[in-house]
Amino acid sequence: MLIKARDREALMHYARACVEPAWRRLCHYGGQATTISLVQGDALGGGFECALTSDIIIAEESVRMGFPEILFNLFPGMGAYSLLARRIGAVQAERMILGGELHEVGYLKELGLVDIVVPKGQGKEATEDFIRRHRRQSNGMRAMYRCREFTNPVSLEELISICEVWTDAALRLDDRDLRMMQRLVKAQVRQREEPDCEEKNLSLDELTVLA
Repeated sequence: MLIKARDREALMHYARACVEPAWRRLCHYGGQATTISLVQGDALGGGFECALTSDIIIAEESVRMGFPEILFNLFPGMGAYSLLARRIGAVQAERMILGGELHEVGYLKELGLVDIVVPKGQGKEATEDFIRRHRRQSNGMRAMYRCREFTNPVSLEELISICEVWTDAALRLDDRDLRMMQRLVKAQVRQREEPDCEEKNLSLDELTVLA
């Protein structure tokens, strides 16, 4: 692990490799594309950050999203603060990041972080339907999202500066923090591979209690 190896240069390289594609997406890849994220499973940390780079977020109603990084004494450093603050304000963004909770999509829709909620298993069809229904409005939509870029710009310099903060914070993690990180990763993998597994292992919610 790069943190244990104290390899700051490699950690920064990893962070930049995350935020540079995100920034290109925020800039619509230099064109006029309208970007859409379809979320069909729980989106934690980087997955949530990735979704937030889109103009439109469509999520199935069974989904939960959040930033659990605070459970191992870190924060999501690849765009979460910048993207959340521009959508819901800095105070609410900090509460969400420091809370470390997983949120239901209904709550996220109320906050304005999710645009459309659809029944489980119908995400792909709902996304295709959205594209069909809004094709005639695409010019106006693209222009509006271009205005968003001007009024709430996210610069690559800002994202990289936050990566610097994240890298330094990561290098300050102690052994207990790293063990918690590993347990969280294992819990995520287990939920993906065995969504109906018995409670013989810790769930993400149980890790919140132990943190």
